[in-house]
Amino acid sequence: MSRRRLLTGASAVAGAGLLAACGIPPAQGGAGTEPDATEDRSDREKTLTFSNWPLYIDVDDDNESLRPTLAAFQRESGIKVKYIEDVNDNNEFYGKIRPQLAAGQDTGRDLVCLTDWMAGRLIRQGWAQRLDPANMLNAVANLEPRFRTAPHDPGRQFSYPWAGIATVVAYNKKATRGKAVTSVSQLLEDESLRGRVSLLTEMQDTVGLTLLDMGKDSTKFTADDFDAAIARIQKAVDTKQVRRFTGNDYVDELDRGDIAACVAWAGDIVQLQLDNPDVEFAIPDAGYLFGTDDLLVPAGSKHKKNAETLIDYYYRPEVAAELAAWVNYITPVAGAGEELAKIDEDLAGDPLIVPDAAMIAKGRNFRPLSAAEESDFEDKFAKLIGA
Repeated sequence: MSRRRLLTGASAVAGAGLLAACGIPPAQGGAGTEPDATEDRSDREKTLTFSNWPLYIDVDDDNESLRPTLAAFQRESGIKVKYIEDVNDNNEFYGKIRPQLAAGQDTGRDLVCLTDWMAGRLIRQGWAQRLDPANMLNAVANLEPRFRTAPHDPGRQFSYPWAGIATVVAYNKKATRGKAVTSVSQLLEDESLRGRVSLLTEMQDTVGLTLLDMGKDSTKFTADDFDAAIARIQKAVDTKQVRRFTGNDYVDELDRGDIAACVAWAGDIVQLQLDNPDVEFAIPDAGYLFGTDDLLVPAGSKHKKNAETLIDYYYRPEVAAELAAWVNYITPVAGAGEELAKIDEDLAGDPLIVPDAAMIAKGRNFRPLSAAEESDFEDKFAKLIGA
């Protein structure tokens, strides 16, 4: 396993009580009416275009063009899915679809997967369609409790998680000569690591983890707190403590030991550990940053019900387990851990995929930003990383 190399009328009626029991309110205004009324052609057009990140779905070991869970969904539902791996960066993808959304046009995509803060931006701007939970009874029933209330989407009216993301500290113990690296303070100040540290180009991850290390609450920090975190990271850049800022490309360097320690995404570390016993991770005592990559239906999509059907399919525990076994990111689906144990007991016992109570308690979100804050903070971070 390597990321590298339909509901009947009876079930809909039964679902009304389920929605109330799970604390998720029914769709308001009917399907397809937010932000603007859009004709949903799902009943007569069994098609769906889904934009996702590269290497973020299971593939067949013998045929990399075959995605088993997606193929099974198409056979069962009769919905033909055009699956596109064209989300390489949140801001880049936003720039790609923004002109159509701003003009009230169809983006050509019925379902997109974006990191929570970007999903929140689309929701805030009125560019995401409200989901109808009556079409998603598996999702309503099986969404893990800790994902039900999201700062960027209270009540999960517009989005559902594809996967949870934990941002942690990772290190190559061979490169550190056996020294454990367990905090952002070490990354930024331990001279034995000078020139062999990388941080992430995602502002929320790098600054959020730094804020926690400084004793600040990432869920309610001030602008002054943010500036102090930027100044602290800038000092580490100026002293050449930090080698560079990266996306996923830190993985190969950490694997080789060219980077001794870094801020990392947990799913990548699980993958590295399968082949390299020298790679370790640490959950800082100050806490780690927790977020989600979310599925949402863009404004203008004409196949919302088809998209809801796919979301619902991936909230079956056995399907979620198959996905998690391959992508190795946190599953947001209740019951998926037990199903994952049937596939691989080691993966099911890994807190980076199925977090235990201790890990859950240390997770912190990065607070939602106003449009003005988002512009200001992103600009300051871009200058820091030289973007």
